[in-house]
Amino acid sequence: MLRVLNRPEHLIATLAAAGILIVTMGTRQSLGLFIAPIDESTGLGIASISLALAVGQFAWGAIQPVAGAIADRHGPRAVLIGGVLILALGCAVTPFMHTGFGLIVSLGLLSAMGSGASSFSVLIAAISHRLPLEARGAASGVINAGGSFGQFVFAPVLQKLIQAVGWMGTMWTMALMTLAALPLIGKLTGGQGVTPVRQTHQAGGLKRAIGEAARDRSYLLLHASFFACGFHIAFLATHLPGEVKLCGLPPSVASWSLAIIGLANIAGSLTIGACIAKYRSKYLLAAMYASRTVLIALYLIAPRTDLTFYLFAAGMGFTWLATVPPTAAIVGKLFGIRYLATLFGLTLLSHQTGGFLGAWLGGLAITRFGDFGWMWYADMTLALLAALLTLPIREALVVRVPAPAAA
Repeated sequence: MLRVLNRPEHLIATLAAAGILIVTMGTRQSLGLFIAPIDESTGLGIASISLALAVGQFAWGAIQPVAGAIADRHGPRAVLIGGVLILALGCAVTPFMHTGFGLIVSLGLLSAMGSGASSFSVLIAAISHRLPLEARGAASGVINAGGSFGQFVFAPVLQKLIQAVGWMGTMWTMALMTLAALPLIGKLTGGQGVTPVRQTHQAGGLKRAIGEAARDRSYLLLHASFFACGFHIAFLATHLPGEVKLCGLPPSVASWSLAIIGLANIAGSLTIGACIAKYRSKYLLAAMYASRTVLIALYLIAPRTDLTFYLFAAGMGFTWLATVPPTAAIVGKLFGIRYLATLFGLTLLSHQTGGFLGAWLGGLAITRFGDFGWMWYADMTLALLAALLTLPIREALVVRVPAPAAA
C-alpha cells in the first residue's frame, strides 16, 4: 500500500499526520474509561458525566468545519498547534472540575474542540494538498490507521494508570502525552502553512462552495449516513465499559476491547484505503454499515463472556473509523480538494451530532432502564439505514491508471 507514497517527503508527511492522530484520537476514544472513576470520586452520576461527553461529541464535530475553513484560508499549521495545546489544557483542568458544568467545560468543550481542530478534516485536507490523486486514498488510510493505533495503545495504558495513580493523575499524565504531537506538526506542514491548491469554486469562494454542497443530494445523503455512523460509534466508545460492568466482567475486558477495536481498525483502515483506488467508495460504505447491523445482532444473542466482547470488538473495529477515508474521498470527488477541509468538516459535524445523541441517550438509557437494550436496537436500525442511504449517492466510476511497464 505504501508503494504509492514513493517520494520520501510524501511518506514523511503522511506518517506525521498519522502520528498526530495517534495522540488526539487515542486520547479522545479512551474517555469512556473515566466515567466510572469520575462517578465514584465526585458522585455526579453516570447521566451527568455522559452528558459532558455527549457535548464533547458534538463540540468535536462542530469545530471541524471552523478549523477546516481557517486551514483552507491560512494553512493547517497554526490550527493544529492550537488544537493540541487546547486538548492538553482540557485534560489538565478536568481533575479540578467537581460539577457537571465543569466537566462540560473541560471534557465537553476544551478537550473535544482541541482534539477536533487537530483531527481528520484538517489532517486529510493537509495531506491531500501535498499528494497526487492516486496516492490520496492510501494516505488517508494510513492517517486513519494512526487514529486506531492511538486507541489500541492508549486504552490499556490509561486503564493501568487509572488503577495505579487514580483518574486525576492519569488525566494530568494524558495532558503531557498530548504535547508529543507538537513536533510532528512541523513534519506535516514543512515548517510553514500549506498554500491551498487552486481548483474549483474560485468565483464566490468558500461561501459559494458551501451553498453548492448544501444543494447537492449526494452530499446530503452522505451527511445522513455519517450521522448514523456517529451515533453507534459514540455509543460504543462511551458506554462499552458500562456494558462490560453490567455483565459482571472486570474493567480490563473493557480496556482490552477498546484496544482491540483500535488494532482491528488499523487493518480495516489500510484495507479500505487501498480499496478506494479500486472500487466506488459508496459501496465500501454500504458494506461496512451493513456489517455493523449483523455484528450487533450476533452480539445480542451471544453469551456475555470475555471472548464475546473481544470478538465483537474485532469485528466492529475493522470498520470503526474506516468509514472516514471513503467519506472524504466522495466529498473530494464531488467538489474537489480546494475546500475539502471545510466540506468534509461539515460531514464530520453531522457525524458528531449523531455522536452526541449516542453518548447522551446511552447515559439516559442506563439510568432509566438499568441496561442498554433499547440502544442496541437503535444502533442496529441506524446502521442499516446508513447502508441504504449510501447507495443512491452520485459517484464517478473509478478510473484505473495502468501500472507503468517494467524497463
